[in-house]
Amino acid sequence: MAKGSISSYLNILFSMVFWAFSFVWIKIAYESFGPISTILLRLIISSAVLFLFLGLTKKLKAIKKEDYKLFFVLAFFEPFLYFMGESFGLQLVSSTLAAVIISTIPLFATLFAFLFFKEKISFLAIAGIIISFFGVGVMIFENGFQLSASLLGITLMFVAVLSTIGYSLTLKKLAHKYPPVNIIAYQNFIGLFMFLPIFFMWDYKALLNSEIQTSSILALIQLALFASSLAFILFTKAIKTLGVAKSNMFINLIPVFTAIFAWWLRGDIIDMQKIIGITIVIIGLFVSQLNRQKKNEI
Repeated sequence: MAKGSISSYLNILFSMVFWAFSFVWIKIAYESFGPISTILLRLIISSAVLFLFLGLTKKLKAIKKEDYKLFFVLAFFEPFLYFMGESFGLQLVSSTLAAVIISTIPLFATLFAFLFFKEKISFLAIAGIIISFFGVGVMIFENGFQLSASLLGITLMFVAVLSTIGYSLTLKKLAHKYPPVNIIAYQNFIGLFMFLPIFFMWDYKALLNSEIQTSSILALIQLALFASSLAFILFTKAIKTLGVAKSNMFINLIPVFTAIFAWWLRGDIIDMQKIIGITIVIIGLFVSQLNRQKKNEI
């Protein structure tokens, strides 16, 4: 394996670890902050750190006029739409279930490519979609067809899934024109202005009256530095060399990491139903990629 390939795979692996941790950090942040406050504060911290770094290293690149619209669309998908779905969804479902739903992103990417770009969809891709959704079903249903998690929470997490596909497709158009740190700095900076009006309408008074815990502040800083900054930079670097489809395939690992981290940091119970559900989802995701991997090897 070439040296560049190794670094690309390490970049994508660490970005998945940081995003897996984020599902746990958000739960800890919620002990003191509301969803919108958590998003806004992490974006402010992330933007400040990234622009400070770019300023000190003199690597800040201005956005070209023809790319204004693309950056706005990028910020709308992530952080705005993705965080709206994820942050409110995580109030209603467990960290592990949220991560499993997020891991279905590669399946939706394949499906949307077929519906909107007329890309061929293989039998294995269809089989993988069916298997993975069965795995999600194992996790969210119990005693027959009784939901074990909030339907609204599940729906919100799927909003996050769909926004990630839009983000990846938009990012592909910018990844070769701007350095990764510049892209993430601008998307977070634009995104925080999208959240400001919602913050003053919903969370401002609650934030003033809340009791802030040290653990929540630490979780917020970790979210800003690792999940909102470094993970996106590493993912952007990887997507330039590995491509959208192959990079998104690694999202399969997030529920595994999240289940371990949630058990380790928060004492979440990993019962047999969760283990079976996670396993089925991951099997389905890898089945859906088998045909694509073989083609890439030829």
